[in-house]
Amino acid sequence: MLNQNQIKKLEDNFLAPWAMKSCCSKGRVHKEKEHPYRSVYQRDRDRIIHSAAFRRLEYKTQVFVNHEGDYYRTRLTHSIEVSQIARTIAFALRLNTDLTEAIALAHDLGHTAFGHSGEDALNELMVEEGGFNHNLQGLRVVDILEKRYPEFPGINLTWEVREGIVKHSSAFDKAGIVDEFAPDEMPTLETQIVDIADEIAYDNHDLDDGLTSGLLKEGDLRKLAIWDNICGKILEKYGKIDNSERKYLVIRNLINMQVTDLIEELQKKLGRLKPGSYKDIKKLDVKFASFSSKMQELRSPLRQLLIEKLYHHYRVVRMSNKAKRFIKELFQVYVERPDGLPPDIQVRIPLDGTRRVVCDYIAGMTDRYALDEYKKLFDPYEKV
Repeated sequence: MLNQNQIKKLEDNFLAPWAMKSCCSKGRVHKEKEHPYRSVYQRDRDRIIHSAAFRRLEYKTQVFVNHEGDYYRTRLTHSIEVSQIARTIAFALRLNTDLTEAIALAHDLGHTAFGHSGEDALNELMVEEGGFNHNLQGLRVVDILEKRYPEFPGINLTWEVREGIVKHSSAFDKAGIVDEFAPDEMPTLETQIVDIADEIAYDNHDLDDGLTSGLLKEGDLRKLAIWDNICGKILEKYGKIDNSERKYLVIRNLINMQVTDLIEELQKKLGRLKPGSYKDIKKLDVKFASFSSKMQELRSPLRQLLIEKLYHHYRVVRMSNKAKRFIKELFQVYVERPDGLPPDIQVRIPLDGTRRVVCDYIAGMTDRYALDEYKKLFDPYEKV
């Protein structure tokens, strides 16, 4: 059986100098005895998977609201896809795959129902309290809101996983600012890998979901060099095939192309920088992980098309506006009558204040739960 010493020896023998090793962890806020046969990051991953917040991601959606169909991605399936992509990249670069996986699985824990429209609504409502940022909410979830242990609040994750949650950033996600995590310092390379894996995952699964819904047309995609090139190769290899099979093959190849480009680009950059430890990555002025310039040029029109044709599609805009109204009206009712909140939520009001407690409560809701609450509070014929 592997014990802690053997796990650390395996890391010493396999992981690259620039990887974040478990023996170098800054530890946990609340001291705990190490597990006999799991590294600290494996333990973090397991705690995240068993958390209530992680389970709720199943009914928190990305672009399409839960009741629109079972096919579309949710925050849960997205997190699993990000984890798979990030682990592949991390393993190829001899990074810490356990840390990478834990950050990937936790990166969306602070997201609200109804995608980014829910977050935008709460940010407006909480402007006088500092606004709402889903990374900071994710940290609040794992540090305070999850209840699993009598010895301490939250699930007591390691400093590095908590940093990865706070400093997660992408085209849609802004890093949170917390003094504890040195805001001017770059995150670990494992965190940076998760950030790009997040972009790869949501770009490609939004293409899949957009085509399936009919909001995206393949004719628009065929105008893009990156899509048309892959389609041409598939046609050359397989001839005429079923549309759904072709869509799957194109998206699979898109993901593989981007993952390969990132790995190869990072190998070149690591060869030039020759970092002696993870600290050399953190001391840089800008993020180290990036695609090649050629891949960035190919991806840019694809991202622009998603913004114009999918995220700004009138049906998506309508749903986003409706979701914001749901959130704002629920928030107002709870703030005006906090005694209508569940008792286990009310007990935190003296410590955190009414508006923050209401924000926590709404942020934790799934799409389905938020819609049910709305009906209970505003439909006179609905049982409360």
